[in-house]
Amino acid sequence: MNKLRTILIVDDDAVLRSSLESVLTHAGYRVLSTGDPDVAYRLLAAEAVTAVLLDVRLPGMSGLALSLAIIRRWPQLDGRIALITGDADDRDVRTWVRRNPCTVIRKPFRFEQVTQWLDAVARATDHTASAG
Repeated sequence: MNKLRTILIVDDDAVLRSSLESVLTHAGYRVLSTGDPDVAYRLLAAEAVTAVLLDVRLPGMSGLALSLAIIRRWPQLDGRIALITGDADDRDVRTWVRRNPCTVIRKPFRFEQVTQWLDAVARATDHTASAG
């Protein structure tokens, strides 16, 4: 089911990014990744992406702001962006998520949590495509 699904990882932690790339590639996903919000936006402009794993704390731009920019430009990604953060209990993050409902995957997480979310997104995408 995962074949040719393209996932974008945006996290400035290179070790975590590399680990996620390895796990997701092994699970059958095509993975794009960066720690730079500007590069992420360019990758999205150049590639059809199924889902985005997005860190809240990024250099130069909040992952929350990047999430909104992504959804404005690519509305089909609404519901397909998961925030990955160690700050899920931060008041600003909680307030933002209440106003902009999305999946939050708390760091530290198990890779299984990520693959389960991606599989659910893939199933929903397949269902939407077959219903249309």
